[in-house]
Amino acid sequence: MKQYNMNEVVEQMDILFLTLDTLRFDVADKLFHTDQTPNFKHYFPEGWEKCHAPGSFTFASHQAFFAGFLPTPAYPGRHTRLFAANFAGSETTSSQTLIFETPDIVSGFRQKGFKTVCIGGVGFFNKKTALGNVLPALFEESYWTEKYGVTEKLSTTYQFEKAIEIIHSTQKQPLFLFINVSALHQPNWFYADSPNENKEDTIETHEAALKYVDSQMPLLLSALKLKRDTFCIICSDHGTAYGEDGFFGHRLGHPTVWEVPMATFILKK
Repeated sequence: MKQYNMNEVVEQMDILFLTLDTLRFDVADKLFHTDQTPNFKHYFPEGWEKCHAPGSFTFASHQAFFAGFLPTPAYPGRHTRLFAANFAGSETTSSQTLIFETPDIVSGFRQKGFKTVCIGGVGFFNKKTALGNVLPALFEESYWTEKYGVTEKLSTTYQFEKAIEIIHSTQKQPLFLFINVSALHQPNWFYADSPNENKEDTIETHEAALKYVDSQMPLLLSALKLKRDTFCIICSDHGTAYGEDGFFGHRLGHPTVWEVPMATFILKK
């Protein structure tokens, strides 16, 4: 993972934290190296970094993310974290880590004067139940509609349109913008060029969903470029199995679930 001094970054840039919910590393890596996700390749031409997720499903991983535990590079060693909520005995913080004296990084950014905004995607962000409010409640503003959810084929388009609205209305304040992209999550059968009659999700429809998300990236990043420099974090929270070794879905300990892609880069104005 690239090394950044996040104490300096936070004084100069907005923050975009984009989670591509349920995206597998092997799928992201394959499409990147076969030039099927050209926008991702434009913004980080070095490719996705293979990482291990901190959890095997959305809620667990995002609780870790918001405490400063992003995906860990999938090779041995101690890997310095970008952010951290201060606690005794941490072995993965350094002078380059942005350490907050708050229980989570979201309230830490707010304490530093950032407007913190969540645009939810999957059910853990839908604000329909007490559980669905836990993660959104960390933010100053949070948004979710059915159009952002897993059953909407154009969910990413709608999410990014809302993000652009927020970016345009937050020109004079630093922005911590979090978006949970739901398109990769099941159901994703409707992204196939010729959807099957059984409405079956497959590794191919997972790939098709990622190509759709990639096609929408210029909408969001072009809007951010008009504001100021932005530090971008794009990653998955976990993968999902499509029958490998007899496993299906996630919340289980299989490489298709634990191995996730991550990329960090600075988007210049």
